[in-house]
Amino acid sequence: MKASENPNILFFDAPAKAWEEALPVGNGRLGGMVFGLPFTERIQLNEDSVWSGGPQDRNNPSASEYLPRIRKLIFEGKITEAQELCTFALSGTPEEERHYETLGNLFIEFAGKDTNVSDYRRELDLSTATVTTTFTLSGVRYKREVIASYPQNALLVHLTADKAGSLSFHAQLGRGGKPWEEIPYQMQTLRRQAYNNSVDAITARPGNVQLMEASTGGRDGISIACGVKVIPSGGTVEVIGNSTIVRKADEALLIVCADTSFREADPAASVLERLERTASTFWQALYEEHLADYQALFERVKLEIDGQEDIVRFFQFGRYLMIAGSRAGSLPLNLQGIWNQDFTPVWGSRFTININTEMNYWPALVTNLSECTEPLISHLHRIRENGRITARKMYGCGGFVAHHNTDIWGDTAPQDVCLSSTYWVMGGAWLSLHIWEQYLFTQDIGFLQKNYGIMREAAEFVMDYLVPDGEYLVTCPTLSPENTYILDNGEKGVVCKGASMDNQIITELLRACISAEKALKPNGEPDGPSGERKDRVDSTPENDSQSFGMEKSISARAEEVLKRIAPIRVGKHGQIMEWNEDYEEAEPGHRHISQLFALYPGSQIRKEATPVLFAAAKKTIERRLSYGGGHSGWSRAWIINMYARLGEGDLAYENLRTLLEKQTLPNLFDDHPPFQIDGNFGATAGIAEMLVQSHEEEVRLLPALPEAWKKHGRVEGLRLRGGKILTVLEWENGEITKAVIE
Repeated sequence: MKASENPNILFFDAPAKAWEEALPVGNGRLGGMVFGLPFTERIQLNEDSVWSGGPQDRNNPSASEYLPRIRKLIFEGKITEAQELCTFALSGTPEEERHYETLGNLFIEFAGKDTNVSDYRRELDLSTATVTTTFTLSGVRYKREVIASYPQNALLVHLTADKAGSLSFHAQLGRGGKPWEEIPYQMQTLRRQAYNNSVDAITARPGNVQLMEASTGGRDGISIACGVKVIPSGGTVEVIGNSTIVRKADEALLIVCADTSFREADPAASVLERLERTASTFWQALYEEHLADYQALFERVKLEIDGQEDIVRFFQFGRYLMIAGSRAGSLPLNLQGIWNQDFTPVWGSRFTININTEMNYWPALVTNLSECTEPLISHLHRIRENGRITARKMYGCGGFVAHHNTDIWGDTAPQDVCLSSTYWVMGGAWLSLHIWEQYLFTQDIGFLQKNYGIMREAAEFVMDYLVPDGEYLVTCPTLSPENTYILDNGEKGVVCKGASMDNQIITELLRACISAEKALKPNGEPDGPSGERKDRVDSTPENDSQSFGMEKSISARAEEVLKRIAPIRVGKHGQIMEWNEDYEEAEPGHRHISQLFALYPGSQIRKEATPVLFAAAKKTIERRLSYGGGHSGWSRAWIINMYARLGEGDLAYENLRTLLEKQTLPNLFDDHPPFQIDGNFGATAGIAEMLVQSHEEEVRLLPALPEAWKKHGRVEGLRLRGGKILTVLEWENGEITKAVIE
């Protein structure tokens, strides 16, 4: 990517040589990566519900029988035996959840033999959500504009040239290979090589439409339909085989739509209907509709920092990806958002919920995009339904549970047979805290009323799952994602009884439940006998408020459990202890820093309230970094947020620079490696956290302003807990010159 003075522009002066140089567009459901290839344009496509296979019951039938034995082994210190038994009794059956897949590609193959391209430019304008490619070839200036329209649920490609009759091409959908060589179509020896090795049918339909149909396989696998309609202006058009061939047109509009059986009984019929409906509107009107929809969200927050255009661009790019990847009616953002080119992506491109999915949504509320959280909250309802079954079958507990991964179906059984991650039961508890955070930011009591039941059931599970360990209650078995400890005898282990992150999540969740029940209780009426509520808050199943009102309060029980959760403690290195014992770590520079959940995104470690822990938190990060920590993009992003909470602006900035300059791909996607989108969102949240904090029942302006940002800056529209908006914050030479909160 080339440097641009406009922080809303990402641009290249050459076509993408690899996927990591392509530019993303998306509308929540449908995503595209634009390569900008002059001769055979490639737009790699994704649809958010293209996942392998159907729903499964993977709950291990042996879990409840062997759980007591596993716990006994852990309490006896026989960690190796306990872990071995976990791999058989607590792993999912089968071990793998479903995984995300690519939809395919749209190829636009242009006629001609001239290869002398000049004045090339390919850019993504964050302010308009438009990818534009321009170049000169054979004396003609060509222009391509690509958008993903949320109102139309369609990807649109608009082709123009500055000389009439200059557009000759054919369009080809594909689910398989890509071009062997980037040369004009007439010069290719191998044409459309393996373009369609993973489809069931590609057929021409009336109206210059090509329809691709496929399935993901597996029992009850998902059926896919994707169509492209070509609308030329001028010239001629004909259909030969399954290809639409345009010759000497002045202009053309290509409309791409996709659906699956996850949402539609007949995805092909749905696609064909939407293609025709979208085609009834001219390009300019479609574009203006897209702009109005997108800018209503994007323009809420503006940021200027003198001399930091790349930082501002990175911040707004994260907001762009949020709007492009998570809209009402879509699935939540997975490990790659909706941008994935593989049939079997790394880690299945699933929803990894031991930090990655949570991090995806860290910037949504503070950067004023609360509408974009709807997919996460909706998916939590799916997870809860399955998690109730898993909680009962595997652990004999009430409420609901989710482990460290989930998939399109809301699968809640353990994923993988990975000792360092699989046997962790806190995923549902962590995810449910997003409900409380959204209430804190929006003060929307109706939202809380509708969704509190998820929080309560997550709390019910963890309280049922806890077992006594002396004066404390601990989770068992559990682990600290995804780290390994060393026992005094040199033995390594991951499975344990109690972990600091578990204690911190439980504390955060139970406190949130108590506060939520107070907020939902009309006029502060006390509980009735045995904790039964006197009030009945909209207790109809229709609005899903089984959550609260028709069932008993958990506040009294939560208060008692909180008294028996081990406090956050400082270890022998001056660090926050990661486990309930002060073990040495096998990887002191591990990418996960789970023991600092209470610092960020939690709120238990605070400068004024817990100064000793506050200092130990800083020591913990320093120790991690001294051993090479922060080596994954998302881990570096987490460190930025934690340093911001510590008020260490220069250290937050130093890590932000490292992330941007060394751990970011050419198209600004975060590099785990490989690409994972969580680091993008974590960085955007971190920049916001450096500018304003509202997590301690007070607003702190410029709490972590680095020296490099002090000269001048201005931010508008950030959202604060308590339902307030930071309308404007402006500073000069590190001093606030204007601040308005409404």
